[in-house]
Amino acid sequence: MWWLSDPLDLHRIEDRVSSLYVEKSHIDRADNAVVIVNKQRTVRVPAAFVATLLLGPGTRITSGAMRLLADSGTAVCWVGDRGVRMYAAGLGPARGSGLLLRQAYLVTRTKERLDVARRMYAKRFPDDDVTTATMQQLRGREGARIKKIYRAHSDRTGVPWNRRIYNPGEPFAAGDDINRLLSAGHSCLYGICHAAIVGIGASPALGFVHTGAAISFILDIADLYKADYTIPLAFDLTAAGHTDERDIRTAFRDKVADGHLMARIIHDIKDLLLDTDTTDLDDEGLHLWDEVDGEVPGGVNWAVDLADSWDDLTSLGITGPDLDATPPL
Repeated sequence: MWWLSDPLDLHRIEDRVSSLYVEKSHIDRADNAVVIVNKQRTVRVPAAFVATLLLGPGTRITSGAMRLLADSGTAVCWVGDRGVRMYAAGLGPARGSGLLLRQAYLVTRTKERLDVARRMYAKRFPDDDVTTATMQQLRGREGARIKKIYRAHSDRTGVPWNRRIYNPGEPFAAGDDINRLLSAGHSCLYGICHAAIVGIGASPALGFVHTGAAISFILDIADLYKADYTIPLAFDLTAAGHTDERDIRTAFRDKVADGHLMARIIHDIKDLLLDTDTTDLDDEGLHLWDEVDGEVPGGVNWAVDLADSWDDLTSLGITGPDLDATPPL
């Protein structure tokens, strides 16, 4: 199992191919690779080089392939068509809960949560001082910034722009070509951010700007990259007449194939959640919580001290009903 693997045996999450989407195929194992078979081709993929495997409609996978992916620390997600909805996900390569506990600490304290939100906006406003801004002021700045970005790309490409149209639950049902491509592109970006967050052991649900949804932190992190990735790509494709959702999925895949986005996401998440003097919290050791000492080692029989005080009148046991006892009515 993956938790028995030595950390040196696994490729770091930021060094992997961000995601691999598979649909209408059969997935099996051959040595240390997963083999993807469909009517057109057969593809071998080294499992340890993929951060997350997205299994779309019409996909079958063997237990051998799943064991290999688990051993390799590859997250596996079962998704809907276009990868918009995620139905289930397995664990990624992170073994410790330190980053998750740190995230929970920050998000449940108003001052610390606001500090993280300010650092998020500071990454988008590198020339502005947001150290004293309130959430209302930050939201106002972000709204003005994103409108300016839409107008700039509309002027650059000649694609008409009115406003962002998005229907929750039906992202492709309404809107013009540019809005449909934006929705499809953002869903791809969300998938990569989800893989990164799960892969390093953070929680997709504990957001600092967004809140209340199971993907709140995914939305927080994805907002850092829309202006650099999905928005200009959507306008470029619309201007070129490539207005099918598949067009932006394949274009986005090619744009992030060098792996730089995944590495950037990992770096930014740790920069937001960890102090400069905080060590990496991906500790694989299992500990037990203690109200006095904070943590004590796991894997230790803590009954030893108690056993020293046992005598002939002391016993510990758990019993059930006698086998011949009459069951209750």
